[in-house]
Amino acid sequence: MSGFKTLILLSALTALLMALGFTFGGAQGAVIAFAVALGMNLFSYWNSDKIVLRMHNAREVDAQSAPDFYPMVAELARRAALPMPRVYIIDSPHPNAFATGRDPEHAAVAATTGLLNMLTKDEVAGVMAHELGHVKNRDTLIMTMVATVAGAISMLANFGMFFRSGDNRGNGLATLLAVIVAPLAAMIVQMAISRTREFGADRAGAEISGNPMALASALAKISKGAASIPNPVSERTPAAAQLYIVPTRMSDMFSTHPATEKRIEALQDLAQDMGAASIAPSASARRRSALDPLG
Repeated sequence: MSGFKTLILLSALTALLMALGFTFGGAQGAVIAFAVALGMNLFSYWNSDKIVLRMHNAREVDAQSAPDFYPMVAELARRAALPMPRVYIIDSPHPNAFATGRDPEHAAVAATTGLLNMLTKDEVAGVMAHELGHVKNRDTLIMTMVATVAGAISMLANFGMFFRSGDNRGNGLATLLAVIVAPLAAMIVQMAISRTREFGADRAGAEISGNPMALASALAKISKGAASIPNPVSERTPAAAQLYIVPTRMSDMFSTHPATEKRIEALQDLAQDMGAASIAPSASARRRSALDPLG
């Protein structure tokens, strides 16, 4: 059902873009708007991962340079039946993580040093399982497309006054609605899609790691840390907020993510269904930690 909802919302976003183009340029404007969005999506399809990783100054690691972290991701990818993604670490005290890439065969996952230092091994595993959940659900491609179309709508609204048709379609009330309402509607649709995908990734991550309460505990810690520790990347580029497992300002009315409390409640319900009892690992789990990279 979430996939169908995403398709409907993405279609609505594309229709909004074409309607905005029609407002300023008639039928030709609608076609041009669609062509621009298509071109931007094709560029993002091939280059979004490189842009995102370069934006964060992420460094790729392997089993030698990250002997704890890399094997953990490898084991989680095996459990999820996914190809091994490229693994990156970002030198930043801000606690967060994200996944990127156009498909599971070209995926990358990244975590900040702040996150790795703040969380326990089980919690880190829960977070990375969440990111692999995004990869498994192909959310990285969907969210790139959504961000691209939403960005095109904002761009067209900003410059729409210069592309008005000669029959005055772009004047008066139509122009006001186009410039103000269209970007707001695009933002709302973008948030709806992103929030749907976050709940899905939480569930997938809990199932991959087998420990939903570890992910719930991690979300609580990250939310608190993300609110108090600056994130220069998201401050420079607010659109980057949708990448993270927890955005910088969870209290923001227009957050791209569901409230952390609701996500934790959903994970607690899932934990009951899966038979998980508490956040703390059991004694038997602690005894296995020396053999299992996930603890």
